[in-house]
Amino acid sequence: MKIGVVLLNLGGPDSLEAVEPFLFNLFNDPEIIDFPLSFLFRKQLARLISSLRAPRIQKQYEQIGGKSPIVELTNKQAELLEGKLQSEGLDARVYVAMRYWHPFTQEAMEKIEKDGVDQVVLLPLYPQFSKATTGSSFKEWDRCMAERPNLQGIEVKRIADYHDFEPYLDAVIERIEQGLQRFPSEKRNEVHLIFSAHGTPMKLVREGDPYSHQVRRTVEAVMKRAGFVQKYHLCFQSKVGPQKWLTPATPDTIEELASQGVKNMLVVPIAFVSDHLETLFEIGIEYARLAKEKGVEQFEVTEGLNDSEKFSEALAKLVLNQVKDSKNKH
Repeated sequence: MKIGVVLLNLGGPDSLEAVEPFLFNLFNDPEIIDFPLSFLFRKQLARLISSLRAPRIQKQYEQIGGKSPIVELTNKQAELLEGKLQSEGLDARVYVAMRYWHPFTQEAMEKIEKDGVDQVVLLPLYPQFSKATTGSSFKEWDRCMAERPNLQGIEVKRIADYHDFEPYLDAVIERIEQGLQRFPSEKRNEVHLIFSAHGTPMKLVREGDPYSHQVRRTVEAVMKRAGFVQKYHLCFQSKVGPQKWLTPATPDTIEELASQGVKNMLVVPIAFVSDHLETLFEIGIEYARLAKEKGVEQFEVTEGLNDSEKFSEALAKLVLNQVKDSKNKH
């Protein structure tokens, strides 16, 4: 049986020219811009927002190498995962489907059709479920699938989330331990761990989106499983627009702790599995500058899970669980 695993992720511009069309695709997503009657002028609004924001965002990308590293990192994750699944005796191929920039879902489907895959496992690179991320990627999959009659017979399994899956937690813990190593040993226990997750509008939370609760559970599970003695905080970043978003905001948390005399901080980007603009620029440059201005002596950011062996093992276990489950049912 030929298994196709599809890694679902947000995607990112692969050049400065791609920034505006990438932003347009993002803001044109009904799961992102969603208010009464928004469907009537979503496209115009997305065009306006993306053209206004593009110059500023391009400058940010210039500071991290002129493009997003997310595609290379996701391809690397796909390669590691494929190797692990094949070493378990599965006839498996791993594909990448990005939501807002190449390679799009359609491109992954073309390869799946060509390779004659029998069963597909959709594996989001969002450990915590939100309708704005995993939900949107699943909907895009269904929409593209409806246009491909040749794929109608394929069995599709979906992994909705793995926010408290122990092998995933172990990969996060390893990155935190590596981050703590950068501090002098006598200061390590005083380091404040700042878990920073991408925010969402409060409207989503009120509608029952499980994301913020799952992020909280991930953080609590990481602290408990690792037995970290450090003080820790959960906060949210990357707010867009005038709506009320999840709080506390990461920059506010940094300022507040600095005003209390905290001198050592390790930021753990949680709910992101690959480094990209939010980790490299927003935390690594903007928040680092803020921390320094406020008197923080050492401000570090953990590396994304990126090509972590532990993370690719966690992904492999998630897929193997789905495939076993499917075999048992047949």
